[in-house]
Amino acid sequence: MAIVAASQLSIALILMMRNPGLMGERAESKGKRDLDRILAGVMALFGPLSMCIVAGLNVRFGWLPQISFALQIAGIVLAVLGSMLTAWAMASNKFFYGVLRIAQEKGHAVCASGPYQHVRHPGYLGAILFDLATPLILNSAWAFIPALLTVCAIVIRISREDKALQNGLGGYKNYAQQVRYRLLPAVW
Repeated sequence: MAIVAASQLSIALILMMRNPGLMGERAESKGKRDLDRILAGVMALFGPLSMCIVAGLNVRFGWLPQISFALQIAGIVLAVLGSMLTAWAMASNKFFYGVLRIAQEKGHAVCASGPYQHVRHPGYLGAILFDLATPLILNSAWAFIPALLTVCAIVIRISREDKALQNGLGGYKNYAQQVRYRLLPAVW
């Protein structure tokens, strides 16, 4: 809980300093109410909550295998790195909304700075790192089941979002040709 709280507080502070308008924009959340909203809910609420519930059941019933202390520490490092990457992506992109939204009325433009120089969706990469670190931190191999389902939701969302951006955001097709990988360099 402390890692999640510190992560969210850090992101909020970075946004207030670097891009204060984005916090209000994210709160408005005027995106479509479709599969994107469902995927966002899985990523932000149901996935993490499911990981915690499964980890709690794991502890309660003593399910094996246990996660070594060294892997738990590695999980903390991975979660911090994931949070830092997400914060960097949010600080770099003034259009980092919580839902799929192309804000033409606000001058929405492609962000190609910061981590966006390397992959097209660094915020999602940070979220995946955090989600895969959570079962390690919670000492629950079984929590990898909801973690992997959450990662699947993120991958589906990336595919949909990337397609929408290529079709609806001026300059994004050129950016996608320059930054070829959506999530992992040399992979995808």
